[in-house]
Amino acid sequence: MVRMIFWRLLQFPLILGMIFVVTLTLAWVVPGDPLDTDDGREIAPEIKAAMLKQYNMDAGAVHFGVSYLKGLVVGSERGWPDFGPSLAYKEERVVNMIGGSLPVSVMLGSSALAVALFIGTVSGVIGALRPGSILDLSSLGVALLGISLPNFVTGSILLAVFAGAFEMLPAGGWESPWHIILPAVTLGIAPAAYIARLVRLGLAEIMSSDYVRTARAKGLSRHKALFEHALKVAYLPVLSFMGPAAASVMTGSFVVEKLFNIPGMGDHFVNSVINKDQFLILGVVLTFSTMLVMFNLIVDVAYAWIDPRIEL
Repeated sequence: MVRMIFWRLLQFPLILGMIFVVTLTLAWVVPGDPLDTDDGREIAPEIKAAMLKQYNMDAGAVHFGVSYLKGLVVGSERGWPDFGPSLAYKEERVVNMIGGSLPVSVMLGSSALAVALFIGTVSGVIGALRPGSILDLSSLGVALLGISLPNFVTGSILLAVFAGAFEMLPAGGWESPWHIILPAVTLGIAPAAYIARLVRLGLAEIMSSDYVRTARAKGLSRHKALFEHALKVAYLPVLSFMGPAAASVMTGSFVVEKLFNIPGMGDHFVNSVINKDQFLILGVVLTFSTMLVMFNLIVDVAYAWIDPRIEL
């Protein structure tokens, strides 16, 4: 396992480097000029030339990319990677903007994954214990809706029902724990549907295996066989799914944060694309990419820990 972690860590710079090149290329070729004024008027050519030189954008994408990477390596005054200044938000450093919004996005994403694991596991276990029952069919129906509907539709329905019709939960903002519930459920319901299907199918297969039937014949109850033996093995496909689920939750949070007016990184990313703010685009993408690569490594380690044969 140590060797696997070592080699995965060696791959990190290559993966992040490829993401950086692709993101920089896309951000550079997008039409528009980030140095224009807010009302759309072009600034004087000599002022624009001076600003391009100031931001190391005067010699093309390659020169800009190299100078940007130097800033990342050297870092800022606080020791964090220096993502440069924001072109759209005057006198703001990207690292400060990310530092203020990243905890919000992490809290939202973690809450959504917790919701997905809870709902998915409970629904899967109910389906495995009572296949064909009303609870099983209801959970399968909710799973189908969760997979089919996009985040903004699910969020709009939840807003209309729980914030509009019944006024049980706040419609938006980020002031109290109650504000986390609706966006977390909106983000978590789709991965919860996949987790429920994986757990249900895994438990149904394992509960019919020879070693479980032998344990049952020796007097082990159905519930003990399920929770003490089968559930751990059935969770292996769920762990494999957690990597893509984290990616889905993080990228989906951009839309959800806009829908629920949450001050996270999704708001910065959307505005950076609209304003063609290359520094902010690169900072947000590299931050999320690092988080996702690390999360996939954690999933692989947990996978090998649960079933040591995987490493072979």
